[in-house]
Amino acid sequence: MGKAAVAKAYADIRAALAVLYAEVEGCGPEAFSVVDPLAGLADGCLDILAGARQVEAGFAGLKARAAVKYAESAHAVAGPDASVQAQEMAVAAEVGCVLALGPRAAGSFLATSHALTSTLPRTLEALQAGTISWQHATVMADEAAGLDAAGAALEAHFLDPDASDPARGCPVGELPAHRFRAKARTWRERHHAESIEKRHARSVADRRVEFRPDQDGMAWLSACLPANQALAGWNLLTATARSMQGPDEHRSMPQLRADKFADAILGSGTVAGAGEAGRVPSPPIRAKVLVTVPVCSLTGQTDEPAMLDGYGPIPASVARQLVANGADSFYRVLVDPRDGAPLEIGRTSYRVTKAMRAWLRLRDGKCPFPGCSNNSLDNDADHLLAWANGGTTGISNLGQPCRKHHRLRHTTGWTPTPATKNEPPGWTSPTGRHYASEHQDWEPPRWPPGVLPGERSLLEEALLEQLAAL
Repeated sequence: MGKAAVAKAYADIRAALAVLYAEVEGCGPEAFSVVDPLAGLADGCLDILAGARQVEAGFAGLKARAAVKYAESAHAVAGPDASVQAQEMAVAAEVGCVLALGPRAAGSFLATSHALTSTLPRTLEALQAGTISWQHATVMADEAAGLDAAGAALEAHFLDPDASDPARGCPVGELPAHRFRAKARTWRERHHAESIEKRHARSVADRRVEFRPDQDGMAWLSACLPANQALAGWNLLTATARSMQGPDEHRSMPQLRADKFADAILGSGTVAGAGEAGRVPSPPIRAKVLVTVPVCSLTGQTDEPAMLDGYGPIPASVARQLVANGADSFYRVLVDPRDGAPLEIGRTSYRVTKAMRAWLRLRDGKCPFPGCSNNSLDNDADHLLAWANGGTTGISNLGQPCRKHHRLRHTTGWTPTPATKNEPPGWTSPTGRHYASEHQDWEPPRWPPGVLPGERSLLEEALLEQLAAL
């Protein structure tokens, strides 16, 4: 049927959209709820949003397949004597014009589409089924690039429930794409065929500062640095800005960070607000960076990556330097040798100690509210079951929401669900919908080559002696 079938299909889709528009406006032939029309409409709109998300994903998969099929057909029509480079430019230009994309965006779209249709079958299937979005598919294509056989393992880890070690927590499609990128990047760094030490050494050579003009007399100044330096700098700015807040300070946290950053790079060493007649010296603040290093990696027997809280895997050599240079933020963490998760700790009093707050950061990695990326050092420690109602002060009854989501919990109908020693709490909305939490993908520590399971206890004793001497 060709073009006629395509035209009819899209006509049916537009007709279906008209029905959905009417339902959103409450003008459908039948109310969502006769008993409570307003509450029914609110719940119906959430159903429409969920359905739209699935349909958008399906359309994204359709666009990817159509773009690749067009490229293949165009190459075949051009013949074997046509310049490959010129043909690729022509295809990208045509696709860009149809989708109203610029040359760079069109090229990126085609590259992702080719990856999905040729090397990432599970991702394309999930996209077509509406269980992940185009943004999730783009993340998968980006992180799987250059992994060769490990790319299939990356895809299976997150999308195959029958994989040997499937991802924990809520499904990929229920994570915002930026949170999925963080998890996929972590997996990639751990399982890349080339060691992170070699890749990091190459990337360090690419460190740079970039300048980008913006509107209204503003501009962006950003730096690509080793992760430990960048995160330490961010934590220092956050801690300094937090210390400057008070009843007489009118600037927000973002403004304070920006002012302190400007003072630091311009060499003033002081902080002043807009319109201030003088400058007030800021108190010295020492930033903390939490680093978890596997024991064998710390002693140099393996090169397993360490975990930089708020970033992900870093080379073991960088972590050793942090420890050797006396990083006061280094915590010696005992982990479960079966899965690499922190072990349970508890307390019989209401007060949450600094060590327990650090443990919460290790378990959760960030604010546990779905999609939140806030991993600031001053997230709140919150009893899931209130102390007054019999709740204990132990890891399984604690969360560490950011201040925004802590207020949300106590001022609205949002409630956290139970946690465990290695799984943060999920959340239930006022409508009764449950949203699973994002879990960290703990992995058992790696042992040095040649170490048999029966020999591990002896090795552990030797490692503990080495640690005691550090």
